[in-house]
Parts: sequence; structure tokens; C-alpha cells
Amino acid sequence: MHSHAIPMAGRRAPRGLIAAAALSLAATFAALQPLPAMAQARALPDFTDLVEQTGPSVVNIRTTEKAKNLGRGGAQVDPNLEEFFRRFGIPLPNNRGPRGNNDDDEDVPQRRGVGSGFILSADGFVMTNAHVVDGADELIVTLTDKREFKAKVIGADARTDVAVVKIDATGLPAVKIGDVNKLKVGEWVMAIGSPFNLENTVTAGIVSAKQRDTGDFLPFIQTDVAVNPGNSGGPLINMRGEVVGINSQIYSPSGGYAGISFAIPIDEAIRVADQLRTTGRVIRGRIGVRIAPVTKEVAESIGLGKAVGALVQGVEPATPAEKAGIEAGDIIVKVDGRGVDKSVDLPRIIGAAKPGSKVTLQVFRRGSYKDVAVTVAELEADKPRAGATPGEAPSSAAGKAHLGLVVSDLTDAQKKELRVRGGVRVDTAEGAAARAGLREGDVILSIDNAEIADSKQFGTVVGKLDKNKAVTLLVRRGEWVNYVVIRPAR
Repeated sequence: MHSHAIPMAGRRAPRGLIAAAALSLAATFAALQPLPAMAQARALPDFTDLVEQTGPSVVNIRTTEKAKNLGRGGAQVDPNLEEFFRRFGIPLPNNRGPRGNNDDDEDVPQRRGVGSGFILSADGFVMTNAHVVDGADELIVTLTDKREFKAKVIGADARTDVAVVKIDATGLPAVKIGDVNKLKVGEWVMAIGSPFNLENTVTAGIVSAKQRDTGDFLPFIQTDVAVNPGNSGGPLINMRGEVVGINSQIYSPSGGYAGISFAIPIDEAIRVADQLRTTGRVIRGRIGVRIAPVTKEVAESIGLGKAVGALVQGVEPATPAEKAGIEAGDIIVKVDGRGVDKSVDLPRIIGAAKPGSKVTLQVFRRGSYKDVAVTVAELEADKPRAGATPGEAPSSAAGKAHLGLVVSDLTDAQKKELRVRGGVRVDTAEGAAARAGLREGDVILSIDNAEIADSKQFGTVVGKLDKNKAVTLLVRRGEWVNYVVIRPAR
């Protein structure tokens, strides 16, 4: 006999099993239902509408310049890579190409690089990076509808890497400007540009960090959006279709995209662009100081407490800072009541001040706070300065070994050259002083906030020090000053 399975149809299942089966079916059915719109957006953002909305406002920028006598040794580089080499200071490969064999190539327009940009206004103003247009003899702007226009540079600011160009067109689709203050770390963003001259390329990622200090006058937005040579000058767009930044830099040990890119915040860029459109240049304030960060060790050792402010390493002659009495070794902690949390904050705050206006600096000097009024001057183009060094002077009889130091008085000529009232010159640095980095020729201006006038006072102050505690010296080397902490030998 063969046994057969008997179907369960016709039998009544126990009530508990029916309930369990119903719950299981309900759960399965629920799992098959579409997710709520909010959950879908968080799980997998859809950029298609954003691309349709913002894509027409993004342009391709080609730059050309006249090749000057390339000769037989002229380098031939893929034009799509040349912008990358120029931007990051990499020497061009010295390959011999077809044009390298032609000595008659002088003044022939050569394609130099490609970049991106976006339309600021319907009447043809376009924003891009300063490094995209730098040195170009001709700019060609291509719209998404394939129309091409010759562009004129209205202005470029190398310090912020922002440029504005103009094309002769009207009725153009301008971008919407977003609020950078509302931008959050982890938020989805999108970039459109022309990497390697591949026009209208869309990439996306998230905001990795804000206020990244990689520039002198601008804090950058860091993202993981794929940005490559040719993306420079293109927009960084949020999920509302608003431009929040200009793609400007990448971190790349190899030359290609490595997962870190930087964008100029659009609010800062617009402020620069407005000045470029109005005057063709950017006007910034300056007071004439060289600054450095304040370390936690130095802040604690001089009584400042927190590592805040900007350490004045040097004061340039005939500048507002010198006229106001700012001294090397001062730590500027506030400007008109606004805190200077990091040293990079100072040039940004002063740079935004109108030349001719007065600002009040709160400085920490030798253990106490002091307010100093300074009239802001206009920042000019950077000029190289030759570093001054103290002249040679024999050690005086008063020079004695302290903390591994042998010092001598400064001559009147040296004080005048260094623009200091007092101090002592280091003739020999050994032991703890040498380990702290002191060396011959350094000038010691103060010890633990006590100003040093000469070698006699130096000996008096050092003689009262606790030999088991660290001592903080304000030291001038060349043209600039810094704090040095000498620790006792263990």
C-alpha cells in the first residue's frame, strides 16, 4: 500500500493558529507597502528634478592663451588635465608632441584648460573660480543648449578664488542662492560641472564638514562629492535646488578624486562677486600684523587659560597696528567685542572692515587685558619682505648662563633695527633652552609675562624662577616673535 498525504482543506484549524496566520499575513502585506515619502527621501534621494531645475544654469568654460614659442622641447599635455596641473602647481610633463616639432607655432591660440561656472543673473553674469580664468587670453562659455559666447572677465579675486565673467546674452536661467547657515553636516548635496571636459556631469554626496580652515580669507565647505579637474567653478547645490557653494579644491595625494573636496561658501562668494561687479576688485582691511595660532601649552603658561586669539608675531612698520601701539607678543582675543576663537578669524574679521574705519582690539599682554583702538587701512597686493636679523654683538660681562642660556645686551642700533625697547640677545643656547628650540641670535623680550629690558634684569628675573617649573619666553627670531616654553630637565 502506498501512503498519501492528506490535504488540510476541509479541516478546521485551531483558533490560535488562525490568529497567528492572520498576523503573519498582515506583517507580510505591510512589508510590501511603499515606504512613506519622508522615509523614501531619507533612504534614497532622487536628484532628477534637481538636475532638470538647475542644470540649465550651469555652464562650461574653456580658456585659451597664446602659446609662446613652444619650440622642439614644448610640452604637450591633454588640455583636460592641464587645468589640474596649473591649479596644484605640478610641473607640466616635458613630452615632445606634434607641435613641439614646429618652430613656427608662436602666437597660435592653444586650448589651455576647462572649467565650470553658473549663471548669476539673467543678463549674463557668470560666477566661477579665479584660477579658471587666470592668465586666459580668451574665454568661451558654453550653455547647455550648446550656444557659445565669448566672455569678458569683470573681476577676479585670487585670495578667495572667486571670479565673475560676463557674456552678451539675456533671458538666461539664473541660479537660486541658498542660505549656508542652514546647511547641515550630513546633508545631501549635488555638483554639476565639466570634469575632464565631460559637460553636464552630475555627482552627489554629503556635507562632510563646515568651517574647514583651508583658506586665509574663507572657511570652506568639505564634502565627499566627486570633484575632478574641470569641476572647478561649478555649483554645489542643496536638495532645494539652491547653490550653497562653488566647487574649488580637492585633497588628492594621487592627483585624482580621493573622497574629499572643498567648496567656497556662497554667502562669502556673493559678497566678493558684488564688489567685483561694482568696482572690478575687492577692497579689504588690514592692520599690519603677522599672526600665529595660540597653543594650549602657551595659553596655560602665560595665564590666558584657553587657547584662543591670534598671537602677534610681528608688527609691520608704519602700519595702523604700530601707530596704535600693538606689540609683538600681544594676543588679540576680540575685535569690536567679537571673539577671535582662532588665529584665522582675525584676517577675516579685519578684512571685512571698511578701510578708514576704527576698530577696538582687545589684547592680552603680559598677564592682563587691554583695549587698543586701531584705524583700519586697505589691504594691498602681497609684497615679499626681507627678514631682518640682529647684528653681531659681543657678550657683555653681565651675560650669565641661565636655563642653558648665555645672553648679552642689545646695542642701540640693534634695538632701532628691530624696533624694540629692550630685550637680550641669545649668544649660546644649551640644555633645556636648546631642546626648546632656542638658538644663537634669538632675542628674548619677556619671561613669564615680565618684560626684559637688559641682561641685568634678565639675570634678576631668572634668579627668582622656580627651577622645577616650566618657564615661558617671548622670543624674537628675525622679523617675527613666538612663545617658547622651556621645561626643566627631568
